[in-house]
Amino acid sequence: MTGYDPDSVKCVVWDLDGTLWDDIAVETPTDELPTPRPEMLAAIDALAARGVLSSIASRSAPTVLDRLAGRPEVRERFLAPQVSWQDKSESLRRIAKDLGIAVEALVLVDDSPYERAEVEALLPGVRTLAPEDVPALLAAFEGREVTPESRERVRRYRTEETRRAEGERFSGSREEFLRWCDMRLTIGAAAPDEIPRALELAARTHRLNSSGLTPDRLRELAASEGHALYTARMADRFGSYGVIGAALVDRTDPAAWSVPLLALSCRVAGRGAAAAFLFRLMRRAREAGADTFRVTLRPTDANLEMRILLRQAGLRRADDTPGTAPAITPNAAVLVRSLRGDGDLPEPPPYLHVTEQDHREDAEA
Repeated sequence: MTGYDPDSVKCVVWDLDGTLWDDIAVETPTDELPTPRPEMLAAIDALAARGVLSSIASRSAPTVLDRLAGRPEVRERFLAPQVSWQDKSESLRRIAKDLGIAVEALVLVDDSPYERAEVEALLPGVRTLAPEDVPALLAAFEGREVTPESRERVRRYRTEETRRAEGERFSGSREEFLRWCDMRLTIGAAAPDEIPRALELAARTHRLNSSGLTPDRLRELAASEGHALYTARMADRFGSYGVIGAALVDRTDPAAWSVPLLALSCRVAGRGAAAAFLFRLMRRAREAGADTFRVTLRPTDANLEMRILLRQAGLRRADDTPGTAPAITPNAAVLVRSLRGDGDLPEPPPYLHVTEQDHREDAEA
């Protein structure tokens, strides 16, 4: 794992035969599954404690997964498992889709050189490891700060499986289902205990990340004069999502609020949270007297959703606009829109209840 950034790992996908356990499940003389290797279960639990999910990709009979359901102490460790005769690369694509994460955020642990080679050839962004490499994988996470959201991540993704199942059973439209979920978003200045989570979002989010500002740079800017760090928390009838969004706002020019970073968890993609967070920041800027709103954007292959959102919010490139400060992030541009006038700012989706914490930090700025 030398030179490997653990912030890019969101899920470790485990092979079964020869990896999670020694034997071949379909060749056991009874319906009893092979006994998992204790060191593998310990590794899965250690990763979960650091906010890393685990899944399964096994080329075997689908009935093996049915039998695994009879071992809940093992089965509950895995999300979106895939057990079939399909190629491992296809299983990894399905896992990434089910979890709502980029396939490049997966790591495959497999004892078969052939299976690892197949994945490396078809999914070159996926890191593959042999079982003997697992201690090095764990070592890559040593000494890293673990936020409350990280410790709760596996449970929250399991809750997400419940949401998805309910959504599939729901007879109404998608918007009606989201309204039924009773989603609530709370926006306000970051509390001290939320700052580590904001740094984590800057490092680990890709789909809904405007600039890719590094955690160190974010921490530095957030502590500087005229800057404020905002967070967004979300909950619904199924439970709390925790802190799902962070935004750094530069208010050194009272007439023009600038956002060097807007980042949200991929778990809330498609639910209006990113739009609601952005729109309320724009409204708060207008209420504070600003007539211009700016966002730093560094386009990537992953953040198309963010780019579409910024365009829908009326933000346009301002590279050649006189008086517009250059982006502080390499390979980024500044997008800008006017806040002048009344009633023309976009509103959050009607199915999302948005509340704001007190504006004391605005008065103090």
